[in-house]
Amino acid sequence: MRHRVAHRKLGRVTAHRLALLRNMATALFERERIRTTLMKAKELRPYAERLITLAKRDEDRLHARRLVSRDIQDATVVRKLFDTLGTRFSTRPGGYTRILRLGPRRGDGAEMAILELIGSEYAPEKKGEKGAAGKKAAEPKKSEGKKAAEKKEPKAKAEGEKKPAAKAGGRKKKAETSAE
Repeated sequence: MRHRVAHRKLGRVTAHRLALLRNMATALFERERIRTTLMKAKELRPYAERLITLAKRDEDRLHARRLVSRDIQDATVVRKLFDTLGTRFSTRPGGYTRILRLGPRRGDGAEMAILELIGSEYAPEKKGEKGAAGKKAAEPKKSEGKKAAEKKEPKAKAEGEKKPAAKAGGRKKKAETSAE
């Protein structure tokens, strides 16, 4: 009988399981959305929500920060948890995370899921915005690449160094003619 047995073991010893949960919670608070197996997501959810509840505390804030610092070793993540995430969820009584099922993983068939914080939903760009922004960003990169190549060639000639010969004959001839 499994009376009062609360958590999944996830096929790991206790120390490894705690390290896994700590690392996953750190990644969740840092990125606000992670992709993992469904069982790990279900196990991480109460663990992460307990840490967020500690971050919401108004009184004994230093003590709460120290309790969270036991599990989250990264100081920047702890700061983000208390400053941004704690204030974001300050009026919410619980349920700070959402699990989205993705289906089986291709390699071993494990059920996959996305665990995300509420309020960090994916918002794709509209087609008009994406196309215009993509074209503007691509054009300067091409022109910068040409300018950089032109600047490098005179330096090599001035120093007396030879460029390495290309293996394909057609490429070498084109490179020589464009350089001259």
